[in-house]
Amino acid sequence: MTHPAARPNAIANWLLAVASLVFLMVVVGGITRLTESGLSITEWKPVTGAIPPLTQADWEEAFRKYQQIPEYQLLKQGMSLADFKFIFFWEWVHRLLGRVIGLAFALPLIWFAVQRAIPKGYGPRLVALLALGGLQGAIGWWMVASGLVNRTDVSHYRLATHLLTALFILAGLVWTALDLKALTRDPAAPPARLSRFSVAVAAVLAVQLLFGAYTAGLDAGLAASDWPLMNGKLLPQPNLSGSAFYVLTNDPFVIHFVHRWWAWVAVVALVLLARRAKAAGGRPAAIALHSAFGTQILLGIATVMTHVNITLAVMHQAVGALVVASTVWCLHVIGRRPA
Repeated sequence: MTHPAARPNAIANWLLAVASLVFLMVVVGGITRLTESGLSITEWKPVTGAIPPLTQADWEEAFRKYQQIPEYQLLKQGMSLADFKFIFFWEWVHRLLGRVIGLAFALPLIWFAVQRAIPKGYGPRLVALLALGGLQGAIGWWMVASGLVNRTDVSHYRLATHLLTALFILAGLVWTALDLKALTRDPAAPPARLSRFSVAVAAVLAVQLLFGAYTAGLDAGLAASDWPLMNGKLLPQPNLSGSAFYVLTNDPFVIHFVHRWWAWVAVVALVLLARRAKAAGGRPAAIALHSAFGTQILLGIATVMTHVNITLAVMHQAVGALVVASTVWCLHVIGRRPA
């Protein structure tokens, strides 16, 4: 039973609001990547970094620091200060959102804890989500740091870690909110559980998200602009000079190929999930999942065939986050247990 002071519905609504901010963060992160803005801020100042350059001298100093990294020296020679301000803006907004999310989670969490409004058993989970958010900030800087020396972009391995951690946090927020909504309806409701089927579906989707992150990190979406063939061929011709693992995770043609065709494996898994969710009484969740992955497929194809149009590419990443959220919703539906 829940504590008399517990407010599971209020906490659930707060978590969904934070999840909306994380979704916005994923979208802005996509814009930051596609506009090549991620290396414009070359320092990590968690507190004072929230204030952007305010004077001409401040802007010139920030630009001077950017001019010292390989991206500028090898790719952006001659960039104007106005152009620098544009890429600085997106990276600054991305980092500012991270700070906002941290405060939007930590401060209400403290308030709910003081009010003893957190239902029994949920405190450790909420603290774990807070810790994961702090870790995500560190992962973000770890990613940026990889592009400041000896290379002109960030490590796609670190970018994938950053994106997948963000999506995992989104999933955790939605799952916990749904548990608390169930607790609101029935004070004796236990948390939902993941079955073997659920874990398998999540794993299939995780592979697709991983290769999507690799595609973004290596600009592999530009490897081919036709569909369903790739440059007129069904199969790419990989560079076989390295190990199989290296080719699979570094060759843009192979990564693009895996991402576009593993998508259909994910579709089969998600259709099976949606059917089970509908059978379990979760028709709205099933409709949401079908809508999300259907839209995602069309956006993916359109992104490829338009040579990675930035608007379509950003929408592709945004709907990818919605696929994650709707998948979690369906998984939660089939994981509910009787009180």
